[in-house]
Amino acid sequence: MILRQLSIVNYKNIAQAELTFSPKLNCLIGLNGEGKTNLLDAVFFLALCKSSTTATDSLCITHDQDFSILQGSFESELADKEVIQIGIRRGLKKTVQRNKKAYKRMAEHIGLIPLVMVSPLDQLLILGGSEERRRFMDIVISQTDRRYMDALISYNKALQQRNALLKQDDLPPDDNLLALWEEEMARYGQIVYEARERFITTFVPVFQEAYSTISQDKEQVSLTYVSHAQRGPLLEVIQRDRAKDLALGYSLHGVHRDDLEMTLGGFAIKREGSQGQNKTFLIALKLAQFEFLRRSGTQTTPLLLLDDIFDKLDAGRVEQIIRLVSGDRFGQIFITDTNREHLDSILARSGGDYRLFSVHNGIITETASHSLDDDYEGAQL
Repeated sequence: MILRQLSIVNYKNIAQAELTFSPKLNCLIGLNGEGKTNLLDAVFFLALCKSSTTATDSLCITHDQDFSILQGSFESELADKEVIQIGIRRGLKKTVQRNKKAYKRMAEHIGLIPLVMVSPLDQLLILGGSEERRRFMDIVISQTDRRYMDALISYNKALQQRNALLKQDDLPPDDNLLALWEEEMARYGQIVYEARERFITTFVPVFQEAYSTISQDKEQVSLTYVSHAQRGPLLEVIQRDRAKDLALGYSLHGVHRDDLEMTLGGFAIKREGSQGQNKTFLIALKLAQFEFLRRSGTQTTPLLLLDDIFDKLDAGRVEQIIRLVSGDRFGQIFITDTNREHLDSILARSGGDYRLFSVHNGIITETASHSLDDDYEGAQL
């Protein structure tokens, strides 16, 4: 998938922008806080109907403004054109349109524009709670498996209903109602569990290969999926501690407590990893995510967004990443950095289409470009 044109109105610190992109490499240079990440986040929002940095849509609207509009013109490998428009208004539900037609269910959009984003916030995958690692699995699997997304939505609804019954203070909850929601949790939770298990089985070798390439075989890493569904029939697991759940007012067991154990050299990377090793681990995760999406679903090459990825990496690892992203296996890439040397190295290696943008105080200006058409015209002369 390729993003040809992007229109932004009142998105974070970007008051207005009308941009045309290279189908291959798009580099954004600027100091921290100028708006580079906000532009990438706008692209992320068009693909996944939400921001990568905040769960509250209204926080994406420019201060002192009432609305924000994003519009992207995309083109698939088969030359199919898709125009996606998202409107955000304070106090109202956001709207998502595909080719001027609103979706009946926003979930129908997920997967149309496969996308992978690497950003400094990814450190939460290692340092944060298990909800961050579940979110990672959900984002990847949902882009390739509609049944998974539907099951996840249904499971979460059942979980909310069960928790509401557990929290009520006036009367003991109706046992029949509790049993109903527990059965729903078990039914949809089993679908979620099986999809996550299949995903991790396929994903781990790809991730390990990516890490090995970047680190030049210096360390061994792994991922292990941990779920309450591995303890026996899920319905029995959910019901096992019902008395304790009643005392606490929430559900202790289910796939909403799943986790990914991340290890380096057989030990938890959260405790053992250096800043450089953690960064390598996260970049390898996202490059494996890219490969998984490329092979799965619609067979559409995902967009790759790389936000400030070189910080805290030694020269050898930077060189390996530059080699990777300059190769032919990727489609359209957006990359930000404060260091012009990194971007110049990538541009020199790519030898093809690129556009270079300067970002300052939310204003985005194209400063250089090159396309294969330029080479063709030069040869004709």
